[in-house]
Amino acid sequence: MDACHHRDFSDRIMDRYIRFFPCLSDPARRSSLGLKVALVMLHLVYAGVLFALDRHLIEEIKIKPWYTASYLLLFVATLIQYFLTSCSSPGYVLDAMRAANEKDIAFSKASKQPASSNNVNVVVTVDRSPSGNNVQADVTSWTKMVMDMYPPRTPLRNFTCSYCHVEQPPRTKHCHDCDRCVLQFDHHCVWLGTCIGQGNHCRFWWYIFEETALCLWTGILFISYLKADIVRAWWKAVIVIVLLITLSIALIFLLLLLLFHSYLVVTNQTTYELVRRRRIFYLRGIPERVYLFSKGVCHNLYDFCCHRSNIYNLEPLPSAQMLEERSRLYTCSDIMRCRCC
Repeated sequence: MDACHHRDFSDRIMDRYIRFFPCLSDPARRSSLGLKVALVMLHLVYAGVLFALDRHLIEEIKIKPWYTASYLLLFVATLIQYFLTSCSSPGYVLDAMRAANEKDIAFSKASKQPASSNNVNVVVTVDRSPSGNNVQADVTSWTKMVMDMYPPRTPLRNFTCSYCHVEQPPRTKHCHDCDRCVLQFDHHCVWLGTCIGQGNHCRFWWYIFEETALCLWTGILFISYLKADIVRAWWKAVIVIVLLITLSIALIFLLLLLLFHSYLVVTNQTTYELVRRRRIFYLRGIPERVYLFSKGVCHNLYDFCCHRSNIYNLEPLPSAQMLEERSRLYTCSDIMRCRCC
């Protein structure tokens, strides 16, 4: 009876809570919010313990205020970058389809054509049956655009999502956590509560960079506190040592993650393409040393940092000539001509 009464009381509290905050009625959103609060509290604990125990650091604020101000600025910037990345869109296929349709409508109005001309169906021949019988299907402009990104005579089923029932451009994958198809899907980040894709991969890299710098700086301050020749209680040293050990583990993980994603950026790859290379049908016959979508280091960095402001910039599969050019080994003359860039 007591257990039932306690359950009813907790249900009433939860219903009243959801009534004031209807956006948290979804359990996934509540879990994501709890994770964000826990991460913010974790940052506050590390920084708070540092300022609470290290009196020498507090005295340095008066001598070198710019040093502490720089640390606090990095601290705030890292948390802001975290929330910006977690709230940003990775680039969903449905949003890209909607943007493409709106662009077609705007183009038809600008050219003073009837609105019905925008919805003209294109009849294509798709080989869906194993017997080789051709089946005619009416496809929209989005399907026509996606089919043009693949080699000719590619079966329609190879790039149609079996969950969303939409045509996927190259480098797209359906995320089962978000239940949506993501453009240039990299992975689903549990800490951020969202997918990492074409729309927020650059923000994700900057967040890892800022988090790594913050962990490194905090670790240096912890070591400086332990090395300082001051009289302190033993339990304060134990707390700092425990925090320093956990911080070192997190720093190693962040450094490896930063190096890994930097490698992905300069080669224009995603985590999914690298890990599941043999499962992606257009990457199965490509040697591992050949980066299918790489345009050179400089062009890859430019597209990643600057050109991806438009998250619906879709990349078609390269032609056979381009693929042969990218599979050719670099020579000394190629390096002199900056072919790798």
